[in-house]
Formats: sequence, structure tokens, C-alpha cells
Amino acid sequence: MPQRSAIPPTLVLVCKRPALGHGKQRLAVSLGTQQAWRIAERLLDCALEDLVHWPGATVIAPDRTEHRDWAGARAPLSRCLAQTPGNLGERLNALDRTLRAAGQRSLVFIGSDAPALGEDDYRQVREALAEVDTVLLAARDGGVVLMASNRPWPDLAALPWSTPALGQALAAACRAAGHSLRVCGESFDIDEPADLQHALRALAEDPRPARRRLLHTLAASSAERA
Repeated sequence: MPQRSAIPPTLVLVCKRPALGHGKQRLAVSLGTQQAWRIAERLLDCALEDLVHWPGATVIAPDRTEHRDWAGARAPLSRCLAQTPGNLGERLNALDRTLRAAGQRSLVFIGSDAPALGEDDYRQVREALAEVDTVLLAARDGGVVLMASNRPWPDLAALPWSTPALGQALAAACRAAGHSLRVCGESFDIDEPADLQHALRALAEDPRPARRRLLHTLAASSAERA
């Protein structure tokens, strides 16, 4: 069983800098680059809102070294650590190694496309990390929206990222590496146009300011398409 600690785990936001033609390309195909960019900005705001309210240390990890100044300005209370080249698994492994070498013991990784994540989800993850090595929060499309561990991740490079097989493959890799593991519920992320309607329903009563702004943007986008 992992050693209990009074220190909360560190929350790591792995993100891209929203820009026209950069990120959320599956949305851009249907909505256009301008709308996809607006939605990406609002999604990032939601993840930044979670960094601000996290009870422990936080890290923002932009996808490019040249975006460190931008990331530092968006999350001034967080450590900024740029991602290294490679596929997503390789980049997560590199971030994990760097942060653990700096003394971090428990790390929670999120992206910027799961706005329904809330304090109940985060609390369950923190509580589960006191009892097991590794905690995943599943995505309804078969992926994951959150991955947390008290131990270094196994080699993630060969996993089927961005496919419905990811969640099971990641869980299997962790168990094969000897991790005790818990899947702590399910949420969703936003990759496809169909996900936007799900977000409109899920966030309808969410009072958090960044979620309200996202909801307004999604509603306006839906109205324009209609």
C-alpha cells in the first residue's frame, strides 16, 4: 500500500497553446478553425481554473519550449515545464521522470479537454491515491481523462493513444508493472463535434466561471450551426 502523506499530490496540466490550425483539428473540420480555436481557449480556461483551486503544487506543461512564457503567464502560480518531443506516451514519461527527479512523489496528469472534471472527481482521486498506487478516471469513449500515480509510469510509448483501446491498455500496462490500480469513475473529453452537445448538457448547471464561459461559447457555436 502506498505510504500515506499529508501533502496533496501535484496536479500537472499537459496542454497545447490554442491557435488557429493548432489543436482540436477534428473539431475544426466540422466547425472551422475560428470556432475550434475559441472552444480550445475556453477549454483551457477550465483546466487553468482547476489549477488555481488545487490544494497542492501545480505544473503547467506546454507542448513547445517556445510557449513557456505564454504558459507561465497563464498559470503564474504553477511551475512551468515544457514537454519534450515524441508521442504523447513518450512526453508523459519524460515529464514524469523530470518531476520525480525533482522530488515529486505523487502526480496527477490532466489535459485541457475534460471540462466536466470537478472537485468530487479530484477528491476521489486524492483519496484513492492514499490506498492504491495508480488511479485512472475513464473517458466514455474508451480513453482516460485523468491519470495519477504514486509510482513512475511504465513505458507509455507504445500505447494506442487517441483510440478507444487506450484505457484498457493503460490499465493493463500499469498492472503488468506491479501497480495496484483503481479506475475511479468516468467522465468525458471533447474531441469530436458530437461531444459538444454532451458538454452542453453536462455543464448546464455548473456554476464555475470558466465553465459558464465555455457553456456560452458552445451555445453560441451551436446556434450558428443551426
